[in-house]
Amino acid sequence: MESLLFILMLIGALGVISQWLAWRFRMPAIVVMSVMGLLAGPILGLINPQEDLGGMYGPLISIAVGIILFEGSLNLDFREIKGLGKPIFRITTIGAFLAWIFGSLAAHYIAGLSWAVAFVIGGIFIVTGPTVILPLLRQAKLKPRPAAILKWEGIIVDPFGALVAVFAFEFIKFLTMDTVTFATVLAFLAGSLLAVAIGAFFGYGIGWMFENGYVPEFLKSSVVLASVIMAFALSDTVMHETGLLAVTVMGMTIANMHISSIGDMRHFKENISILLISVIFIMLTASLNTETLLSIFDWHIIVFILIMLFVTRPLSIFLSTVNTDLTFKEKLLVGWIAPRGIVALTVSGYFASVLLEAGFEDAEILTSLTFGLVFGTVVAHGFSIGFIAKKLGLSIESKPGVLIVGSSKFSANFAKVLEDLNIPVLISDSSWSRLSHARRLGVPYEHGEILSEQTDYQIDLTPYEYMISLTEYDSYNTLISSTFMPSFGREHLYQLPLQVNQGDHLEDVSKHISGQILFEMNMNWSVLNEKINNGYLFKKTTITNQYTFDQYLQELDKDSVLLMIHRKSGHINFFSPSGEIRPENGDIVISLQKPVQN
Repeated sequence: MESLLFILMLIGALGVISQWLAWRFRMPAIVVMSVMGLLAGPILGLINPQEDLGGMYGPLISIAVGIILFEGSLNLDFREIKGLGKPIFRITTIGAFLAWIFGSLAAHYIAGLSWAVAFVIGGIFIVTGPTVILPLLRQAKLKPRPAAILKWEGIIVDPFGALVAVFAFEFIKFLTMDTVTFATVLAFLAGSLLAVAIGAFFGYGIGWMFENGYVPEFLKSSVVLASVIMAFALSDTVMHETGLLAVTVMGMTIANMHISSIGDMRHFKENISILLISVIFIMLTASLNTETLLSIFDWHIIVFILIMLFVTRPLSIFLSTVNTDLTFKEKLLVGWIAPRGIVALTVSGYFASVLLEAGFEDAEILTSLTFGLVFGTVVAHGFSIGFIAKKLGLSIESKPGVLIVGSSKFSANFAKVLEDLNIPVLISDSSWSRLSHARRLGVPYEHGEILSEQTDYQIDLTPYEYMISLTEYDSYNTLISSTFMPSFGREHLYQLPLQVNQGDHLEDVSKHISGQILFEMNMNWSVLNEKINNGYLFKKTTITNQYTFDQYLQELDKDSVLLMIHRKSGHINFFSPSGEIRPENGDIVISLQKPVQN
C-alpha cells in the first residue's frame, strides 16, 4: 500500500511540476511532460504505472479521458456554431472527414496497421484540440482570421475524434471479424442511442437542478464531477466503449441550456482536466517500454509522421476550402498548423487496450505511433508558428497589448497614449454613452459586457497581455480580476485602488481574488478623472544617461502620478504599490502631470 501511495504521489507530482516548468520557461507542456515521463519510466525505471497500478490502470485512464472530453464538449454551444464562417464550417466538416480518410490510408499503407486499427487511429488524429492550439495562438499572436479558424477547429473537432474512433472500431469489427454479426452492429447502435439518452438525461437533470436552486453553490462542482463519472460508467456498463459518447452528449446538453453557472463549471472542469491530462500523460509515457520507445524511430513510423505533416493536413485543408474567401497564405498557414495534443495520446492509449483485447495485435504500436506524432507536431508547429506567421504576414504587432475595462475620460485618454506608442489597446464597456469618450478620441473599443459568456467569441484576446480594470465600481473591478485570472494570470491583471470612502468598502478583500493595484494607493477612479477635468496632461519622458530617473523624480510635482514604463524592448510595466520598478536608459516613463501655469 505504501508503494502504491508513493507511485500515485510521484505521478501527480511529476505532472504538476511539468506544467509549472512549461509555464515558467514558456515551453510546450507536452514536451516537458514527455521528458519527465520517459525519465521516470523507461529510462530510469523508477515507475511503470501499467504494472504498478495493475487493474486500476485501465479504469483510471478511461474515466480521465471521459472527464477531459466532457470539459471539451462544454464549449459546443450551437449558437456559436451557427455563426461560423464558410471556411470554418468546411474545415470542421469536410476537412475533418478528409483528414480521417487520408490519415487512415497512411496508417494502413505506410505504418502497416490493419484496417481496423488504421481507421480508429485516423479518427483520433483529426483532433487538434484547444489545449494545444490556444497556447500556440497566444504565443504567435496571429491575425484574427487564421486565429479564429484554428481556434474553432480545435474546439469543434476535439470532442468528435474519439466518437469517430468508436464508430470506426465497431464498423470495422463488423466487416473483419466473424464473431461480429449484423445483430451485433444493431446492438451497438442501440447502445449508442442509449448512451445519448443517458448523457442527455444527466446533462438536462444537472442544468435543471442548478437553475432551480436544488444544488447549493459549494456542491455544484462535486455534483458535476460525480455525474460525469456516473454517466460514463452506466453507459460503458450497458455497451462497452459508449461511455465517451455519453459524457460528450452530457457536456453538449449543458452547454446549450445556457445556465448561469456554466462559466464556473468550465473553470472547474478546466482545472480538473489540466490535472488529469498531466497525470495521464505521465502514466502513459512512463509505461512505455524501451522496445516501444525505440520503435518510434522505425522508418515506417517516421514516414507516417512526415506524411501526416506535409501531405494529409495540407491536402485536407486545401481541398475543403475550395471556393472560400481564404487567401493562399492563410490556407498555407492553417494547412501547416495542426498539433496533436495530450487528448489524442490519452484517447489512443484507451483504444490501444480496447483493440488489443479485441485481438488486434498491431495495436501494440498505437501508443508509440501516437506519441511520435504528438511529439513531432508539437515541436514542429510550436517552434515554427511564429516564424512562419511573420513570413506570411499573418502575425499582428508583437508588442504586448492592453485590454482596458471601463470607459471614462481618464481611461480613454490613457488608451490614446498607448495607441500613440503603437501598443495594441482596446476599451471594453457595456455602456454606449460611456464609450463616447473612446469614440471621440478614435481609440479602439468594444461595446458589450466583458463578463458575458460570449466574450471569448466576440473579442480576440490574443493581442492583449494585460487587462486593467478602470471602472468606478470596486466590486466590479475585483470581479473582473477574479474572472480573468485563469486567462491572464494575476501578474498581468491590474485594477484601480479601492474608493474606501465612496465605494464598496472592500478594503479587506482577499488578495487572491483581486488584481494588482495600479499606480498609487490613493489614485482611485474619482481622483484620476478629477485630475483630467482639472486639465492634467499625459507626459512621455525618455530616460537617458544625461537625464536619469532619479533626476526625473526630483523634478516631478508631488501631485503628478507615475503610470507606466514603456521599455525600449517594447514591453510595458505599470507602476504599482506592490512592487518597485525602475526604467533604464532608453525607456519612456508615462505620467499624469499638472498643466504648466503661464
